[in-house]
Amino acid sequence: MRKAHIAIFSIALGFAGLLHAQAPSGAAVAPAVKGPQASGLVSGQPAAAAASPGTAGIQGQNIFEVKPEASEDPSYLKQSNGERARVQPGNNAPMWRQVGAGATGYSSLPKSEAPEAGNLIQPFVQYPGSRLTNAGEAWRQVRNNWLIPYGGALLLIVMLALAFAYFAKGPIKTKLPATGRKIERFTPFERAAHWANAIAFVVLGVSGVVMAFGKFFLLPIMGGTLFGWLTYALKNLHNFAGPLFAVSLVVVFFTFLKDNWPEKGDLQWILKGGGMLGDGHAPPSNRFNPGSKIIFWGGVFFLGIIIIASGFVMDKIVPGLIYERGTMQIAHMVHALTSVFMLAMFLAHAYLGSVGMEGAYDGMRHGYVDEAWAQEHHEYWYDDIKAGRIPAHRSEAAAQGQPVQA
Repeated sequence: MRKAHIAIFSIALGFAGLLHAQAPSGAAVAPAVKGPQASGLVSGQPAAAAASPGTAGIQGQNIFEVKPEASEDPSYLKQSNGERARVQPGNNAPMWRQVGAGATGYSSLPKSEAPEAGNLIQPFVQYPGSRLTNAGEAWRQVRNNWLIPYGGALLLIVMLALAFAYFAKGPIKTKLPATGRKIERFTPFERAAHWANAIAFVVLGVSGVVMAFGKFFLLPIMGGTLFGWLTYALKNLHNFAGPLFAVSLVVVFFTFLKDNWPEKGDLQWILKGGGMLGDGHAPPSNRFNPGSKIIFWGGVFFLGIIIIASGFVMDKIVPGLIYERGTMQIAHMVHALTSVFMLAMFLAHAYLGSVGMEGAYDGMRHGYVDEAWAQEHHEYWYDDIKAGRIPAHRSEAAAQGQPVQA
């Protein structure tokens, strides 16, 4: 096989020599480049330009005749793009090396409006969880290698755990017999604030999950066209629901702040795991037990501030902030991370507030709970009501000008 290749190559060379020998007398034949001129310079001009006055573009050349090699120059790797073109026409490696290193070129756009207009590729960074590479690739590695797989796994684990709790143990039931006497747990204003926030959160959660994970479980079923329309619609819905969530979250925070401070019995409730440890009986708690308070301070306050702030950055509505790609990448990573944790936390909250605890949904849906439910699940709060420190019907008390809480 090797001998055949050599024979074919020899025939091709002979045919080329024959054509050269039979060239018309008036045709200009470029002489072979020898010696120092092989590096690309002929009287100070590129070899491509010196071939023939009527010839344009980069000319072919036998690489075995290029001596010495251009790379033998000690300053080869330091050459500018213009210097490289003189010794190796068509080699634009210096330019692309600068592009890959994040070099900013000339742009007529104002810096205030387009701070990275002349920068094609970002400089090298190393985000947590990425290699040392350009910032765009580093962001991609964090998203695809960490946020998507581990964030999706966390949400699946939480949903499976809640499903197991429901089908294995069932909802938490009230052991005391119902009395028929009702206590107002939430006023109309409190319920309106809660439901506005809850609806906005569901919209954001569903749209965010579809945009982040939908290509894994919806795209194969729906196809590219329908999935593209769905994600486009959900993206716009996400952007509209974001401000509603932010405003309603602030209202929720200040509405329920007074009942979420640490109180007596909270530590004992935590030590017994809310009744899951020990004899299985839920320890006494106040209007909101420590589990709800953890969700309030950890989810509503701490994660809420971070997720709203990062969302505002991605919406470009924070005044005075320079919106570079690095800024948006960091905001996205922070937003995605906090969103996953908030979703996991609020899934547990939604479960206990609906099908996970008997009678809990009635309190938020209609505003009232039975005295037996209040006594069993929030005994300290029930004692305050029986002692007259808190009106049993706060809306009526407020309408009559009475104080709703001592």
